[in-house]
Amino acid sequence: MIATHNAGKLKEIAALLEPHGVKCLSAGSLGLAEPAETGASFVENALLKARAAAEASGLAALADDSGLSVAALDGRPGVYTADWAERQWFEGKPGRDWYMAMGKVEGMLQALGPGALRACAFHCVLAIAWPDGESAVYEGTAPGTLTWPPRGTMGFGYDPVFVPLGREETFAELDPEEKHRISHRADAFAKLVAEQFG
Repeated sequence: MIATHNAGKLKEIAALLEPHGVKCLSAGSLGLAEPAETGASFVENALLKARAAAEASGLAALADDSGLSVAALDGRPGVYTADWAERQWFEGKPGRDWYMAMGKVEGMLQALGPGALRACAFHCVLAIAWPDGESAVYEGTAPGTLTWPPRGTMGFGYDPVFVPLGREETFAELDPEEKHRISHRADAFAKLVAEQFG
């Protein structure tokens, strides 16, 4: 089971697991509550989500905690990547405005002046938790640079402003299969697969 309520993450994780014969259920489809992400690191948050889902469902649970770190912003937004996209309650429902979040990052970089470094990296931590309390963690990274304005429609989150190292297209402009091959999530999954399926 995938411990997420994020449709974009579920789609990517399911695609990465499909070649290994694993079919995915999400925590959202099982009606499980989302635990508060109170960890101070990606590892802590991934373990928190995986353990909560495993305990609530009685199933092995895989959780992802990921985010963007920008060198010139001292690694921010980092573990608070999703929080930067939180908007005020609208019509009784919370939501995330990723364009607002991308604009916040860009505004902070512009405030540093034209010479501000645009180097950044996406980080992903995958945590597996079993109902018996055992767990395992796998970490992945995708280095790149930030661009502005956002480009592409095939990604989610900060993908439209992230240009992976050695490429000209943003994650949101790449074919999903190509993104899956080079992403931070793919890096973490390669390590997971080597240990769990190798």
